[in-house]
Amino acid sequence: MILINLLPHREAARKRRKEAFQATMFASFLIGLAIAGAVYWWFQMMITAQQERNAFLQSEIKVLEEQIKEIATIEDEIAALRARQKAVEDLQSDRNLPVHLLNELVRQIPEGAYVTSIKQTEQVIAMQGVAQSNERVSEMLRNLTDNTPWLSKPELVEIVASNIALSSRDQRRVSTFNLRFRLMRTGEAQKAKDSASATIGK
Repeated sequence: MILINLLPHREAARKRRKEAFQATMFASFLIGLAIAGAVYWWFQMMITAQQERNAFLQSEIKVLEEQIKEIATIEDEIAALRARQKAVEDLQSDRNLPVHLLNELVRQIPEGAYVTSIKQTEQVIAMQGVAQSNERVSEMLRNLTDNTPWLSKPELVEIVASNIALSSRDQRRVSTFNLRFRLMRTGEAQKAKDSASATIGK
């Protein structure tokens, strides 16, 4: 027996293809939505993790800043203590400076010159006196420059010719001088002595 299909098979095939296409599109949409959701979730997890790391770093930075402030405070205290320690050491080492000053003046002031006043301001000594002549003042300046490690940088501020009365009949012409120089600290004087010894040794 021969069977003949009189139904519209093309329309039925077209309908099946359309339904299959729609099902495929719907499935693709669901898969795409799932992938997009997974990607979004992954990015959110990454953002959350990074925010947590940032928050942790911020808290650690605050802790470090506090520690740095404490260290800076400690360093200031150490610097203040060192400054006080140096001041005490300077005072202790400089307590004999007046003795060295007077001793060196006795050695370095030549005959024919004498001192009328001495004034000390920190390490600078201002000295006034009288000399028989300008040559005596020059000799004294050379002595203060070359012959002592305790006195340095002598500077003649003023020299004036004047007369002094030795008696009612006898007057003498003299040079009144005003000079200043620097009194070296004990450590500086020791360095100058060592440098001079090394130079002589060579």
